[in-house]
This record gives sequence, structure tokens and C-alpha cells, in this order.
Amino acid sequence: MPDLLIELFSEEIPARMQARAAEDLKKRVTDGLVEAGLTYAGAAAFSTPRRLALAIEGLLDKSPTVREERKGPRTDAPEKAIEGFLRGAGVTRDQLEERDDKKGKVFFAVIEKPGRPASEIVAEVLEDAIRNFPWPKSMRWGTGSLRWVRPLHSILCILTNDAGEAEVVPMDVDGIKSGNMTEGHRFMGAGRFPVNGFDDYAAKLKRDRVILDASERADHIWQDATNQAFACGLEVVEDRGLLAEVSGLVEWPVVLVGEIGAEFLDLPPEVLQTSMKEHQKFFSVKNPKTGRIERFITVANRETSDHGATILAGNQKVLSARLSDAKFFWENDLRVAKAGMHQWTDQLANVTFHNKLGTQAARIDRIAALAREIAPVLGVEADLAEQAARVAKADLSSEMVYEFPELQGLMGRYYAEAAGLPAEVAAACEEHYSPLGPSDDVPAGDVSKVVALADKLDTLTGFWAIDEKPTGSKDPFALRRAALGVIRIVLAGDIRVHLDRFIDSQLLKHKINLNHMGASEGEIEALEETLDEIAEHGVFGAAFRAVIERLEGKDGAPDTGEGSLLRTVGDALPDLSTDLLAFLHDRLKVYLRDEGLRHDVIDACLDMAGSDDLTLLVKRAHALGGFLKTDDGENLLQGFKRANNILTQAEEKDGVEYSFGADVKFAETEVEKALFAALDSAETAIAPAMQAEDFEAVMAAMAALRAPIDEFFDTVQVNTDNDVVRRNRLNLLARIRQICLGVADLTRVEG
Repeated sequence: MPDLLIELFSEEIPARMQARAAEDLKKRVTDGLVEAGLTYAGAAAFSTPRRLALAIEGLLDKSPTVREERKGPRTDAPEKAIEGFLRGAGVTRDQLEERDDKKGKVFFAVIEKPGRPASEIVAEVLEDAIRNFPWPKSMRWGTGSLRWVRPLHSILCILTNDAGEAEVVPMDVDGIKSGNMTEGHRFMGAGRFPVNGFDDYAAKLKRDRVILDASERADHIWQDATNQAFACGLEVVEDRGLLAEVSGLVEWPVVLVGEIGAEFLDLPPEVLQTSMKEHQKFFSVKNPKTGRIERFITVANRETSDHGATILAGNQKVLSARLSDAKFFWENDLRVAKAGMHQWTDQLANVTFHNKLGTQAARIDRIAALAREIAPVLGVEADLAEQAARVAKADLSSEMVYEFPELQGLMGRYYAEAAGLPAEVAAACEEHYSPLGPSDDVPAGDVSKVVALADKLDTLTGFWAIDEKPTGSKDPFALRRAALGVIRIVLAGDIRVHLDRFIDSQLLKHKINLNHMGASEGEIEALEETLDEIAEHGVFGAAFRAVIERLEGKDGAPDTGEGSLLRTVGDALPDLSTDLLAFLHDRLKVYLRDEGLRHDVIDACLDMAGSDDLTLLVKRAHALGGFLKTDDGENLLQGFKRANNILTQAEEKDGVEYSFGADVKFAETEVEKALFAALDSAETAIAPAMQAEDFEAVMAAMAALRAPIDEFFDTVQVNTDNDVVRRNRLNLLARIRQICLGVADLTRVEG
């Protein structure tokens, strides 16, 4: 069985595209070969800045002969039907066979496709892969029609047999003919050379200063960098993303350690690290004792006679210019920060957050007001929470964040500290963006949590108010991330908060802002009065009704009839609030599913009172989920479903609701009486336990019902001929249903 080696040699491929391109080449070629009947033992793809390579072992030397039998029409079928079958099968009339079938004699065509040599199939598959390669961006050059990420120079394509003899697979793609030649390093290589297999290819490349395997290049860079830093008493700041990128920029990595000018060493380490990474692709080297960035590591693509001194000198010159800019930004920003950051917050009035949601300054006003409302929930002083919210985004106007947006928040902390603000405020500037993803840390400080919740809730309610919700896979405003952030902050901090109140008030604030231009002064006052009612009573519905009742019949009051602004907002807002809470619940289900909690268990708890208290909801769900994993829980669930099914069928048949009236005096058996007693005991235990949120006690009381319910169904006939006894037993089942549904909606639990 021959081995196949392919190399596509071009100008430099962007580092970010190399790994994906190597896998795409492997998938497209191997899929095409297998589809054509050529199986193989193994395949591996490689990439360097100037080449994509694919090595396939144990390839069949030709595709197998395929014999296909195709059933046709009956022998007495119309001539046109037979002719159509002949055309479709690609055979002539004399090649057909007549065979007996259940419906009489029918024609069969036996089509035999002989196998094809591997070289012929490889040429077709590779040409198709090259011409239809899925580059994110590609280009044409010269007069040809071929598109590639950068000009393609040569195609190496050989099949090597067991004796080590290599055969070139002949092909021509826009004038580029395949061969068995390649070349090594652009500067240190000895020119083009032939190869006769993968081992020979990899060995000769390394001789000509090319490390083919990207992971081997990365390991070499990291090991050499850490060794050189250790020799200086320093350590390299780990950055796996930068390591992967740099390994895609060089074919023969040469690690060099450079000096940072003394005038720049007092810059914040994150500024140094970001500037060197983004502009120069340098690794930062820090002093482990002080945490200060003191040197840098650059990776050259060649060895030099002066051991990299010229390269380092050039890099240090460019770096000094970059860091001079960073130092200028830092010093200017510090002057503004020490003056109180008012200049930056004033500038945010000229920065649009969203064309429908206003400026960043207006958004900060909303977040600050919401932070005051949330603060008491976490035991934070309202004034401190507002102060943190008002400066949390001030650094967006700073020169440093304008240059390096990824430093937002972090620079805010530095500037808040320089301004002499409380430590909690400075921490909130950095932490309020968190968490940015499922693995990111949640804010540590309570003030930070307040501002983070206010920020994320304002974002969610704002985009819900203007009907810009996520659709399918599209989420341009990262609302799923914001919802997950709310969930993680609440659950990680064991925070007890009724989100409905804050969602309602913030939705209403957005609606007031959206309608402010076209509304009368009285209508705006009425909506603002509703805000005050929400703050006092907690939910929109009751607050809005109270305001409407006060306005109706009052002289000079705004219109409150159908179609008025007040009624339009009043009718729309509850649905928006419900929809947003459902969105949060959906994200919660995804989050808890990763923790092993079933979605149907969460659904069973959603309809219970207080489902906007996510901490309470999750405690209920965990307790119920744990209970349902036990034998008592599983059997009780089946007993509930059986009781509910019998009851539902009887109510549909009789046209009445059996929801009360069960009396122990009509019990005919001791089993019935035992169930009455068990239900009485459960009700007595469950009600106060639910009130106290003692869900372990609730589940223990539920578990005690398992045996008497099982025994009842095993020994008692519910639909007896005695109507009085039947009604009493159905009402007894209603008590089972009522007690179980008082704990969770078990109808939603699968099983």
C-alpha cells in the first residue's frame, strides 16, 4: 500500500489561518479519497508560514471494482420507459437481463465500474480541494483564475510504495505542475530539493532550517524562552494564544531576550504586556518578586552571525517608540484621573451607546439609579454603589483605553486609585464587566456585584424594550452573555433578589425615555409615578393599576383609555417582563444542565411562586432533582402521575372538578384511612417547611407519602360502583395532586 505526500507551497500564510487550513486540507482530501473508494490507514496535516502539508499512510493503490444491479421496468413495459431506464443505467438493450419477479418478468441492468489507479483519483481530489479551498480571504495573481490565500508557487504530490520508490502524481492547476520538489527556509535553506516520502521530506526540511510541526515549534519557543528568562532570574508571562500565533510566524524559531528602557518600567505591567503583544508580538518577562515587567522576548525567523544583536537593536528601537506613546497616554490620563475624572464622564455624553437607547452618559445615569436600588439587597451603601456606577465606565474616554480597548475596566481601576476613590469603587471599575464568559471569574466585591448586576440588567431591559432580542445564533449585543452574567453573579454570591421588580422598573425607564419626545408632561409624570409605586410595592401590575385608578376621573389627568400612551405601555410591559424572565430561565437551564441538573426538573420549579429569585429556584431544583434520584422519589412521581391521570380522565368524563370534599368517614378500608392520615401529616409538615425554604424537610415529607400511595393503588379500586365512595376517592386523589403540585409541577417531570 503506497503512502501519499502533499505539499502546497506559497507565500506567507497568515498565522491565524494556518491550523484551520491544515485541517481543511486533510478533511477535503481524505473525504474525497474515501468517497472515490480509496481507504487509508492514517493521515496527518501540518502547516508552516509558507506551506500546508498532508501525509497519508496505507492508501489503496487503486479503487475496488464496483458491481451494481439495478432493477428496471417489466419486460412488457412501454418502449419509452425501457429507453429511459437504458439511458439512466448507461447500458444497451442487449446488456439487460430478464428475471422473474412477483409481478412477472422484469429487466435488470448489471453495471460494473472497474477500479481506477490511486494517482488518477488523487489528482482529481487534490485539484478540486485546491480550487475550492475555504480560505476566509483569498486572492488572485497574474492572469490565472486560481484563488489562494497568497500566491501559490508549487505543488508537491507523490505516492511512495513499500520499496521506497516515489511516483509523482501528475496534475496541472493553472499552470502549476506537480512534482517531487520543495524548498526549505527562505534565507537559510540551500534551495529546492527532491523528496521521496514523508520521513525524507521532514528530515530534509529540518536540515534546511524548517520545523514542520507547529506544536514542535511552539514547544521549542516556550522551552527556550523560559530557560533564557530563568537564567536572568525572571519568568515569562504565559500567553498560549500569543505562543500559537508566533509559532505560525516562523519556520525556524530563534528566541531572543531584549531590554525595556528604564523610563518605561514604571508603566502598569498590563500596559507593557498589551503594547508589546498587540504591536510587536513580544512575550513579556517579569520579575517574580515584584511582578514588574522588566524584559521582553522576541522570536526571530533566522540565525544570524551576531547572534541576533542587530535584530534586537531594531526591535528595541521600535518598542521604545511604541512605549513612548503608551507612557504619554498614561501620564495624560493620570492628570485627568487626579482631577476627578469629570472630564471623561462629561465626554461620554457625546458617545452613542445605541441610537435608540441614547448615549453612554444616559446609560450611566440609569445604571447608577439601578445600582442604588440593588445596593440594599447586598447590604451595600446606596451612595457608594452610585459613586462606583458613575465612574465605572469613565476610562472609556481615556487615551489608553482608546488605544487598547481590551484594557477597559483594568485602567479604570488604576485611574480610580489615582483619583483617591475608595478601594471598593476602584475594584468595581475593573470587575463590573465580569463575568465575560462561562469560565471567567465573577466579581469579588459586593459593590462590584451591585454595579455588574445593574449594568447587565440595564443592557438586557434596554434591548428588550426596543425589540432587539437574540435570534437563532445571532446575538450582536451579547445579551446571552449578559444574562449568564446575571445568573452567575446571583448564584455564586447566594444572592436573594426578586429580579421581577428591577426588570419591571428598568423596562419602564426605557419606555419613558423612548416615548419622552412624543408624550405629554402628564403622561410622563404618570409613568414616573408608576416607577415610585414599583419601588414601594415591588411589581409593575399593581403599581400601574394604582396610578390609573388615581388618574381616572381626575381633572386635567392624561388620557388613560384604550390606545393611549399609558395603556399602550401598561399592556406591553408585562409581556416584555415575562419574556425577559423566560430568557433568563432558558439561560439558567443551559447553565445548570452543565452541572448535571435536568431541564425538566427546573421546569417543574419554574411555575412556583418566587421563580424570579434565581437562588431560591435553584435550591428547589437541586432538592427536587436529588429527591427524584431516590427510589422514594421515583415511585412517588409514578404515583402522582397515576393519580393525576385517573383524576383528569374522571373530570373529563364527568364534567366536574374533583378538588375538595374528601372525607375519611367514607373510607372503606384501612389503607384509605392510612392515606388520609399520611396526607394530613404531609400537609402539616410541608407548608411550614416550604415557608422556611427547608427543602430537605419538604422532600422528607414527600418521601413519607410514597408507601401509603403505593399501597392505596395496589389494593383500592378508585372507580368503584358506589358513586359516593368513588367521588370520595377521586377527591382523595385530588389531595395527592394538590400537595405534590404545591411543591413542584411534577406534570413537567419526565418519567
